Amino acid sequence: MPVHKYAPYRPIGLDTRTWPTRRLTEAPLWCSVDLRDGNQALIDPMDVRRKRQMFDLLVAIGFKEIEVGYPAASQDEYDFVRHLIETDAIPEDVVIQVLVPIRADAIERSVAAVRGSRRAIVQYLNPTSVAQRRVVFRASREDTLELALEGARQAVHFQETTPETELFLSYVPESYTQTEPDFALEVCNAVQEYCAPRTDRTLRIALPATVEAFPPHEFADRIEYMSRELAYRDRTILTVHPHNDRGTAVAASELALLAGADRVEGCLFGNGERTGNVCVPTLAMNLFSQGVDPMLDLSDLDGIRRVVESCNQLPVHPRHPWVGEFVYTSFAGTHQDAIAKGLGARAEAGPDSVWDVPYLPVDPNDIGRDYQALIRINTQSGKGGIAHLLRTTQGLDLPRRLKIDFAHVMQEFCERRGGEVGADELWRMFEERYVAPGRQFREEEEASAPASAPHGASDGRAETINHVFAALAVPTSTVRELTVQRLEGRAGHAAFCEAVAGSRTLWGVGVHHEESQAVREAALAAARRVREATTGRDDREHAGTGTPCHADANRRAPEVTA
Repeated sequence: MPVHKYAPYRPIGLDTRTWPTRRLTEAPLWCSVDLRDGNQALIDPMDVRRKRQMFDLLVAIGFKEIEVGYPAASQDEYDFVRHLIETDAIPEDVVIQVLVPIRADAIERSVAAVRGSRRAIVQYLNPTSVAQRRVVFRASREDTLELALEGARQAVHFQETTPETELFLSYVPESYTQTEPDFALEVCNAVQEYCAPRTDRTLRIALPATVEAFPPHEFADRIEYMSRELAYRDRTILTVHPHNDRGTAVAASELALLAGADRVEGCLFGNGERTGNVCVPTLAMNLFSQGVDPMLDLSDLDGIRRVVESCNQLPVHPRHPWVGEFVYTSFAGTHQDAIAKGLGARAEAGPDSVWDVPYLPVDPNDIGRDYQALIRINTQSGKGGIAHLLRTTQGLDLPRRLKIDFAHVMQEFCERRGGEVGADELWRMFEERYVAPGRQFREEEEASAPASAPHGASDGRAETINHVFAALAVPTSTVRELTVQRLEGRAGHAAFCEAVAGSRTLWGVGVHHEESQAVREAALAAARRVREATTGRDDREHAGTGTPCHADANRRAPEVTA
């Protein structure tokens, strides 16, 4: 590849940086730019209906500052801003923002668009980078500085002559990341020096990574440099507007906040020009996962995603941090086992304990997900994940040897068929293999039983096993163990009967609201499977191959446990 075409960035060389020792302890000010930066990046830009749906969503999430458009660019953009104002759609605690280039007619048009709103931010910009000055505008440093000051003069004029709306002014040195740091500071300070004496309102400077041009640590250095040297810093809200060209917009934003930035502009799920703007939900959830209130309501993250996908007509990737379809899902057996054990430990510790579950940085319930989607079964899955699904969906806590037996079955099935096995299909296969044989043979057992046959009372389970196996002409010496338990999270009982036939272990399971019936069905299922295995009539759909066991298992007395 022609690497000779490219030059490395020049570090600012901030040897006295302090940001690496800081921690984020509160959320920044958030500003959504979905309706402007996000919208202009869409193949099919939003119409008024979709824009309004997006705006209402942003308000519901809790954004207090929302960039609503570029009203000087088109009549549609202008009309939407007017629609929000004239329909009284803007809550009292929400400030709208418009973006405008430094041209007298454009600034006048933008101010006209926001007139009548309670408060609005007019964000005016001019490109300051070397390439923009040389190639696009053929302007010197002096020309670029003068244009920024002209924008400040016009903005202050309209601020003073628009008393019905409280206007806040924000200056943007566009392409900040490709501008010489000393020149960016010179321009911003010149704007500050002009505006500060003429208004008692908060000043604003927005520093965009219009193109992400270097690693996040360099961005942080440049933000700390500006934050230190900016005139009237105590009156200024310092904003960052990162793009994701290098794939590190989130990291750059977090480090910029450590370096002194107060405010972040971004989009939901990283929409925006080229590789997108910084993803605000990712930033917010990163804070949330560290115990910092993000000041945004992301408790229905999937609902937010559906609205955004509808408005943008673009899907959110299934691996997108925090919100993707698969981000709380594990297919790997070792991961599934760790998750299942972690959830079990948390249940014992109680809901007020600190969240500490392997592979899950947050509780999926906190963003509207349930636990059923955490574990999904394919060829990579193990006994822990399979057992977890059966416990959470059916209330069954399988004995360890049964977990191993069924895991072998599922592994073979998944390898043969391919793809994923859902919870419903998993239960169907378990039921057909271990439960159905007992239910199908209940009539046969009852027809063979004398009227006085025991029905598996808690103190007569062994007698029930003896009776059932005798009725089906199966030696009771084949029974290794019977385990009985209450179903988890629902009424009823489960019984697990482990038997052996030669070198194979065969299981029968009974599930019933009455314990006695659960025991009988488990015994019937196990007896049937042993009989078929020993007579050579092994129905693979129900009986399968069974798990090998030691030959001396036939001589062990049955164990009965609660």
